[in-house]
Amino acid sequence: MSDKPLVVAISSRALFDLDESHRIYEQEGTQAYCEYQVEHEDTPLEPGGAFTLVRKLLALNEGSIDNKPNVEIILLSRNSSDTGLRVFNSIQHHGLAISRAVFTSGSSPYRYVAPFGANLFLSTSPEDVRKALSEGVASATILPSKASHTTKGDKPQLRIAFDGDAVLFSDESERIYKEHGLQAFTENEQQTAKDPLSGGPFKEFLKALNYLQTQFPDTDSPLRTALVTARSAPAHERVIRTLRAWGIRIDEAIFLGGMDKGPFLKSFGADIFFDDQQGHCDSARQHVATGHVPHGIANEATE
Repeated sequence: MSDKPLVVAISSRALFDLDESHRIYEQEGTQAYCEYQVEHEDTPLEPGGAFTLVRKLLALNEGSIDNKPNVEIILLSRNSSDTGLRVFNSIQHHGLAISRAVFTSGSSPYRYVAPFGANLFLSTSPEDVRKALSEGVASATILPSKASHTTKGDKPQLRIAFDGDAVLFSDESERIYKEHGLQAFTENEQQTAKDPLSGGPFKEFLKALNYLQTQFPDTDSPLRTALVTARSAPAHERVIRTLRAWGIRIDEAIFLGGMDKGPFLKSFGADIFFDDQQGHCDSARQHVATGHVPHGIANEATE
């Protein structure tokens, strides 16, 4: 793992605000969209939902050992190379060290996630995200958020928060809760407290982040993680023992017992939060950038 950087693949619409361009595409068609992008190719795009995350990830390369990057960002775009010139110009304008990109002229770019060896894929396309998840890549749909994407005055430390069940862990316990209720869930978690949960789609991404953290001093780490879960005692024990069994450190663990997650994520200062349940995502995106993970029993009805 030490020779391989953390690789994050991201769509252009997750990185930049392309809402106006997309509106033109939907209302006026491909030709009008292409003409608009070429006409405005020297006008920098504003930051999108995952911009701050990307900027802080790239900052982890500053002072890296032997000048080997800790993180690499790959741009995956449905633009053509012609209309994509505005995206690359915007990357340069914002000073983002992104050099690898794929432009697919309208087709889904998810198929390039695996060849790049991506640890994480972020997109505004739920369809692309589901396809990448099915291939075993941690993936999330970046949702519209009320969080500010400004680059001024924010904390330099990168803060990433995760839900537990169906994100870091499998949905095995969540299935019991959904199908048999809270009492059955609580009893099961007490009986299996010493049995580690199976890994979810974001286990390996958290593991890669945890490795990155070891490259920096504990007292001055530029990266901080949090588990923000609806679980409460006594269902907390199995979670703690699972992370211990995996050998993964998490900096903060917040057990909310069903309370709204948004205000707590704001207090943590999350640059992004990943959750499988739309309701939790709706609470979170009022305060922080949010990625919906369409995985597990909570999403089966929409599959």
